[in-house]
Amino acid sequence: MDFSATVILAGLILILLWLFSVKNRQKYCLPPGPIALPLIGNLLQLHKNEPFKSFLKFSETYGPVITLYLGWHRTVVLVGYDAVKEALVDQADDFTGRGPLPFLIKATKGFGLGISNGERWRQLRRFTLTTLRDFGMGRKGMEEWIQEESQHLRASINTYKATSFDLTLLLSRTVSNVICCLVFGQRFSYEDKQFLRLLNIIAEMLRFNSSPQGMMYNIFPWLMERLPGHQHTVFAQIKEVRQFIKMKIQEHKETLDPSSLRDYIDCFLIRINQEKDISTTEFLYDNLVSTVMNLFLGGTETTSSTIRYALSVLIKHPNIQEKMQQEIDTVIGQDRCPSMEDRKSLPFTNAVIHEVQRFLDIVPFSLPHYALQDISFRGYTIPKGTVIVPLLHSVLKEEKQWATPWSFNPEHFLDQNGNFKKNPAFLPFSAGKRACAGESLARMELFIFLVSLLQHFTFSCTEGPDSINLIPEYSSFANLPRRYQIIATQR
Repeated sequence: MDFSATVILAGLILILLWLFSVKNRQKYCLPPGPIALPLIGNLLQLHKNEPFKSFLKFSETYGPVITLYLGWHRTVVLVGYDAVKEALVDQADDFTGRGPLPFLIKATKGFGLGISNGERWRQLRRFTLTTLRDFGMGRKGMEEWIQEESQHLRASINTYKATSFDLTLLLSRTVSNVICCLVFGQRFSYEDKQFLRLLNIIAEMLRFNSSPQGMMYNIFPWLMERLPGHQHTVFAQIKEVRQFIKMKIQEHKETLDPSSLRDYIDCFLIRINQEKDISTTEFLYDNLVSTVMNLFLGGTETTSSTIRYALSVLIKHPNIQEKMQQEIDTVIGQDRCPSMEDRKSLPFTNAVIHEVQRFLDIVPFSLPHYALQDISFRGYTIPKGTVIVPLLHSVLKEEKQWATPWSFNPEHFLDQNGNFKKNPAFLPFSAGKRACAGESLARMELFIFLVSLLQHFTFSCTEGPDSINLIPEYSSFANLPRRYQIIATQR
């Protein structure tokens, strides 16, 4: 069958699927939403560069629970804190499904913690959380690793001697080394060429997924696979990451000592051996490769981008930077490393870090959820097989929850006495049973790295504060901040 015949056949199949979905709308009590076109659904009604803003616009007409069609994929969008919390927390068991995101399915070959469901997800998540905690995630041991890595970061910044430089790759190396200690049992030199190559690939993966082309791949993967384009380069690069991980696993196999486990890979290899005769086990080689990939990717780019964005904010608002430094100098001084114990004595600094996360809104859609069976929610039926988007953007920017949602304002996290106050609508890591597994690690990294940097440097840029644009460079799957040449002046 030639290519044109294949496209025609695919088109006919899609029209049939669309007609089936229209019939389903009549069969089920679906949430309301705009009328969808055959094949493309509501895609033409979405903002090309900031699709989540279109979802907010729809909610003004159709309410906080909306049915949309992305291509032929039926998608239910949850808008606002109340709807998101009710689904992910109050009805947590119903909403544990993870959407089959085509990009991630191809990248992980369908294995690993990130996109799994059911028994695979339960076994891998329980094991991963327990193992990472055993190796110090959220505990004192991990804090010492981060403190040590912050010293490497400061030493590298010092080599620029107050001349301008781009901090992007340096921060990626720093943050990635923390997850590498947990997963691979080692940190990499900042000059390691293979390490730098992998970090560039990870950054490119996130950029691709946040571009219109990446969005099209996730909606029409069968078509994008047959068209020329950047997606083929990205998947070739992902193979390099997988090969690196396989090489590291092989090294671990050859040097494994069951009486002295070094890291996540060692623990997983032991479980593979322990459960090799259990037919229902999910401790399989493919799950190890893809889960390590999940951790390596998830533990690198989002946290380093958030730190980079924080520094852009502080350059744009030098008064906030100065106030943080005064608080840090008073509580810690400049001679010792910050620790998590200091956080409660640094309310303004803590508030700024929280506000950076709220304002950047790094994963506006969260990772999509999925209806593993029919779900009853707020009087509607969400049919099995529906993609569910808890719109975190709508929670972090909701006018009901935040005094000035569209302005950078640390007062969102301070009471009238200047003490730190929590806000239940602060959900940058999502919520419920599919919340980010690395949340405690990310919080620790953000605090220790940023406080350590401000202890020792004042940040600026040659063009001045007004040249900094806090609107992200890419806005879709992730909000990725712009890159700047910055100056770090030693204090």
